Parts: sequence; C-alpha cells; structure tokens
Amino acid sequence: MMWELIYVLLGIGIFFNLLASVGLLRFPDVYTRLHAGTKCTTFGSIFVALAVMAYGLWKWYDGDEAMISLAIHAFFALIAILLTNPTGAHAIARAAYRSGVKPAKAVIDELGGEKND
Repeated sequence: MMWELIYVLLGIGIFFNLLASVGLLRFPDVYTRLHAGTKCTTFGSIFVALAVMAYGLWKWYDGDEAMISLAIHAFFALIAILLTNPTGAHAIARAAYRSGVKPAKAVIDELGGEKND
C-alpha cells in the first residue's frame, strides 16, 4: 500500500516538473515562462518531497532509525522551496518589467497604463 502512495506522489511530481519544461519551451515571453516554471516546479517539488517524506517515515516506522533524518531533511527542503521559488520569481519579473521587457500579445499594461502595440 505504501509503495503505491509513493509512486503516485512521484508520478504527480514528475508530471508537473515536465509540464514546467514544456511551458518554458512553448510560452512566448519572460512573464509566462516564469509563471510556468515557478508554479509547476513548486507544485511538482511539493509532491516529490511528500514522496520522500512518506518513504522516510515508513522506513523509520519499520525500525530503520536513520530514515527519520531523510524525512526531516525533505521537510526543510520543501519549506525552503516554498519560500524561495515565489520570491525569486517575483524579483525576476520585477527586474524584467523595470528593464522594459514588454509582455507578448498584451493589449494593456495595467501597471503602466499604456497600450502595448
């Protein structure tokens, strides 16, 4: 039963990380690429870390004392990803906007209030 849960969590995580790769290749500008890369990899990393935590806790419960450190490290890595991914994406998007990078196919720039033709 536990192996199936771990495989499902890993499958979901890999799917979203692959979706992020497709988004980086297919989307037209820095803002949409950043959105795809950040949202999908954050969501995919959540599921991969949950799979690692489930495995570590399962093996720890079965008697392997060293596996609890695996679950704890995965938990702290997950917290770090949840804090740094959105912050980094915001900083990159803000830097791109301030340097004059315009969104592709945007009709109105709501931050600047100008038409983007």
